[in-house]
Amino acid sequence: MASNQEGRIRLYRVEAVVLRRWDLGEADRILNLYTRQRGKLRAVAKGVRRPTSRLAGHLELFAHSNVLIARGRDLEIVSQAELIEPFRDLRRDERRIGLAGYVADLLDALTSEDDPQPLVFELLTETLRGIASQPDPFFVVRRYELRLLGALGYQPELYRCVVCGRPLEPVTNAFAPQLGGVACPLCAARDPAAVPLPAGAVKALRLLAGERWATVLERRTGPELRSAVESALYAYTRHILGRELASRAVLDQLQLAGSWSAESPSPG
Repeated sequence: MASNQEGRIRLYRVEAVVLRRWDLGEADRILNLYTRQRGKLRAVAKGVRRPTSRLAGHLELFAHSNVLIARGRDLEIVSQAELIEPFRDLRRDERRIGLAGYVADLLDALTSEDDPQPLVFELLTETLRGIASQPDPFFVVRRYELRLLGALGYQPELYRCVVCGRPLEPVTNAFAPQLGGVACPLCAARDPAAVPLPAGAVKALRLLAGERWATVLERRTGPELRSAVESALYAYTRHILGRELASRAVLDQLQLAGSWSAESPSPG
């Protein structure tokens, strides 16, 4: 009885963000969506590349939309879509596009299909909104990395040495990606991939992991601290994934080409 009823349910609605998309045939697209209700899923948007398509404007890359999905034999099918947030300001410059691509790529790499995580969905939309609106979205993305890892079970240890368990002193410690957190100077050699982490960077990571993370945005932070925070999180995500994301390499290329500007905000 239950299976028959389930078989009759051909349509369902989701709130979704378009993470990636690929052209299919002459007019269709395959969409990689992250949804509030069902986690990650793939669906085909038929005819969306035609100039007369009513779906096109609602399914742009990184768009936040309500989507009506029809069950298909191999792929789900987008039946209707209604735009909630277009995040058009993400396309103001190459840097914001690159950051949004990295945010989507990291989520895609760390999550599986049909595994709903409503808090992760909220984090995703908040982060895209921040990249689009903040003059300097550096810490918006760092907060996303840290909170996403925590939500998925990879929260790094930031208060005690991950090896000996002693409270961390306000000195230059090290982030040990293979061990899962910060190691004191005496224990840092246990992880050959450990990167130096000054006391200010540890404090910034703690703020980003908590609810008062906006405090970091209000402070003037130098390039050394920013580099330390970014290097620690980069080393950790690379260790967890076992590879480097292509979108991360794109960000590095933008920085080398001069399209990247990680300027500190001026004092308040």
